[in-house]
Amino acid sequence: MTNTLLLKPGELTLQQLRRLCGPVPVQVALDASCRAGIRASAALVRQAAEGDAPVYGVNTGFGKLASTRIARDDLAVLQLKLLRSHAVGVGEPMDERVVRLILILKATSLARGFSGVREEVVDALIAMHNASVLPCIPCQGSVGASGDLAPLAHLCLPLIGEGEVFYQGQRMAAAQALALAGLRPITLGAKEGLALINGTQVSTALALEALLATDRLFEAAVISGSLTLDAARGSDGPFDERIHAVRGQSGQIDCAAAYRALTRGSAIRASHLQGDDRVQDPYCLRCQPQVMGACLDQMRHAAQVLVREANAVTDNPLVFASTATGRAEGEIVSGGNFHAEPVALAADALALVIAEVGAITERRIAMLVDTVVSRLPPFLAAEPGLNSGFMIVHVTAAALASENKSMAHPASVDSLPTSANQEDHVSMATFAARRLTPMLHNSAHIVAIELLAAAQGIEFLRPLTSSPAMEGVMQLVRGVSPAMMQDRSLAPDMAALQAMVLRGEVGAAIETTVAELLALQLA
Repeated sequence: MTNTLLLKPGELTLQQLRRLCGPVPVQVALDASCRAGIRASAALVRQAAEGDAPVYGVNTGFGKLASTRIARDDLAVLQLKLLRSHAVGVGEPMDERVVRLILILKATSLARGFSGVREEVVDALIAMHNASVLPCIPCQGSVGASGDLAPLAHLCLPLIGEGEVFYQGQRMAAAQALALAGLRPITLGAKEGLALINGTQVSTALALEALLATDRLFEAAVISGSLTLDAARGSDGPFDERIHAVRGQSGQIDCAAAYRALTRGSAIRASHLQGDDRVQDPYCLRCQPQVMGACLDQMRHAAQVLVREANAVTDNPLVFASTATGRAEGEIVSGGNFHAEPVALAADALALVIAEVGAITERRIAMLVDTVVSRLPPFLAAEPGLNSGFMIVHVTAAALASENKSMAHPASVDSLPTSANQEDHVSMATFAARRLTPMLHNSAHIVAIELLAAAQGIEFLRPLTSSPAMEGVMQLVRGVSPAMMQDRSLAPDMAALQAMVLRGEVGAAIETTVAELLALQLA
């Protein structure tokens, strides 16, 4: 395999996760050092299955049925029925990039050697990923404990030749796709079905994908805010590094430096340094480092939590073989690592970030169309009255910001008991992460609208030029949207720029030195 990404279970980095979640599929392989641990834990499970002592997940029922003993001859059937009975998700299929990431997170978690599965199971997950045989996983049906049971069951049914997958652009039966890809279904052993469906890999993958998209949104919003600062001829005093140093918030300090770099060299700014009678700008301009810096701090914390979770062992029970513990004999211990509360809280924090980025961006758009504050033509129209300009474009931004406020309500504060009250507190992490994508799309649209509005504002200040960085952004905007001197529908322009925000192309429009300042340094 060429250009294969070598993964060491337990040591995945954010950079690797970014590649795995990217638009271009990546071939992967596992570091051989994990093999001994996998074999040792599988041997301990095999020993437990051959013994008489009750061991949860090996020779007992599940959940509330944990006290029910299963006959030795039925242990393989038990795992098969577990996958079938738990594959009850509903809703639209998850995105292909998320499914790829889930496959890798599940494989590397099992490969840590604490789950008791055989190498064959881990290798089958990797083979499906590399062959682009991608399970069809309905997006709804998990409460985030005991793990992402239903979606993971749909993920793993194809391993045994059941369920549905997407392969070569078509949705088809898993058995057919495996045959076309030259893969064979596997037969599950003791505990393997439980290890496959127990864990937080679905909620973690959803949250990671959203985090990486929030990275791109955040960068674009810092850039669009800088363009608005120039269009509104705002003061650069609030970005003075001394102000931020005495507060000491790291995200705020970093954001202020980025704003200074983005606006450095602006002829527009230089033109109004003398004779400007305004004492202070609106909060949406001068408090950008404080608001965006707080968001950046939350993103950095969420990144730490989610990278840890991507490397975690989150099924139950866990298998501590002698090679892993140093004890004379291994032990199988029941616990609760499947509870996705860390993911839920991180996803809720990201929801607040996404909503706040959209909220302050919407306020800047409102400021631009208000001639009293911006000192630009009303609604940024060349002939106000005959033209409505950006009047209703701002209404769209307000509608999207309002939607995000509703969706930002914390999912983690909700809990409905399941499994006859055995599983009596759950995280709701899967929904917490899943709802981030529509929020991101909303805020990306708001940022796209600000880029259009700010660019329109700059046009009224010509022939003065903005900073070199902002003139690069102007070229990007004008590449998809000419200046609007007569009313037209801006819907296509908004859609084109929103896609560019989500793809990270707005940040690519500025010079390398500024791009480096904007690097989130999440890892």
